[in-house]
Amino acid sequence: MYDEEITLCVSNAYQKKYYLNDDFEELPQGVQDELKIMCVLFTEDVGGILRLYFDEDGCLRFETSSSEDDFFYDDIGSALKIKEYQNDKRDLLTAVETYYRIFFLGEGLDEEE
Repeated sequence: MYDEEITLCVSNAYQKKYYLNDDFEELPQGVQDELKIMCVLFTEDVGGILRLYFDEDGCLRFETSSSEDDFFYDDIGSALKIKEYQNDKRDLLTAVETYYRIFFLGEGLDEEE
């Protein structure tokens, strides 16, 4: 297993930027597009910064943050939006997590041999 968190993507409402980790450029373009739309809409809706990352166990996690002087950041809305995405985008998130587990962690490869 990896000893550290691996960032998948980040959307920043302050800089109006989106970043997809270069290590994931082999994801199908449709998946990349869905991730971008999801993350950018999230930060446009609630503000702040959204980071999707894989923890040490290979689980996909959401992390939000905001600058201290951002009084418009919606902390409650952020938590609700994450829950909504975890339900509505379950197939996408599961597929990305499975991709990571197979291609980065090598899980499931021993079973086929």
